[in-house]
Amino acid sequence: MMQPLQGSLVALVTPMLEDGSLDFNALEALIEWHIESGTNGIVSVGTTGESATVSVSEHLKIINKTINFVNGRVPVIAGTGGNSTQEAIELTQTAAELGADFALLVTPYYNKPNQEGLFQHFIKIANSADIPQILYNVPSRTACDLMPETVMRLANHQNIVGIKEALDSSERLSELIKISQSIADQKKFLVFSGDDPTFNSFMANGGDGVISVAANVVPSYISQICSFNLSDQFDEAKELNSILENLYELLFVESNPIPVKWMLNKMKRIQSGIRLPLVPYNEVFHEKTINEMIKLKLI
Repeated sequence: MMQPLQGSLVALVTPMLEDGSLDFNALEALIEWHIESGTNGIVSVGTTGESATVSVSEHLKIINKTINFVNGRVPVIAGTGGNSTQEAIELTQTAAELGADFALLVTPYYNKPNQEGLFQHFIKIANSADIPQILYNVPSRTACDLMPETVMRLANHQNIVGIKEALDSSERLSELIKISQSIADQKKFLVFSGDDPTFNSFMANGGDGVISVAANVVPSYISQICSFNLSDQFDEAKELNSILENLYELLFVESNPIPVKWMLNKMKRIQSGIRLPLVPYNEVFHEKTINEMIKLKLI
């Protein structure tokens, strides 16, 4: 039975010690905090989890530990995408064997496939791995854009159950919602925001939830905003969301996850480890960030 998926899904950081080695004690504590705070699902080793700089064996170990720590209490969504189709297949198959509830598959980055290449890539993974799969479109990082007509072709596959869309475009959202409605008689096709600053309006216009960076530091806020939207309390959602606007901005003044890991370190939830080529948060942003965190009672 597929776990239901909606609301606040945290794009969880991968805690690291000062020397960059993985910190599984901190990971377990973060997961406990998220479940207590109402987070509806854990995304393991996505972009925020530094998937680009962990080795394949580390990647699978993080997914495995996350599944064990969560222990069935909320869905685990394993980041298993790649720009090599074969590697993405192997990661996705292994995540399924380990017991992940869903796989999150980013569009292949750097090699710039066309729409047919994207279609073939995702169909081959869907045919090869028996796990519900969520497409992930983030053109700002990948140099390719998964177009709605390609999503429509993919959405008919039984293993492809949703998309995380990080393009800030109301037109794109409405096209994806139409796709979801057009196949509603076959299955539910989920549409998630991948953009914290706009996710509230995204949900108010029909989105199912958010895969959120901000939820790393304000899990109960993001969970509550999602709950308001899912129960049509849009004014309450908008009001609560407005409190976080400065935080959203600060989370992306440098490449994610640089700011969010720095904040979590200040909150004493993780150590300061981050892997090259990412470097620690620039000092020019420290004071402004500390002031905002004090305002939100995070420190």
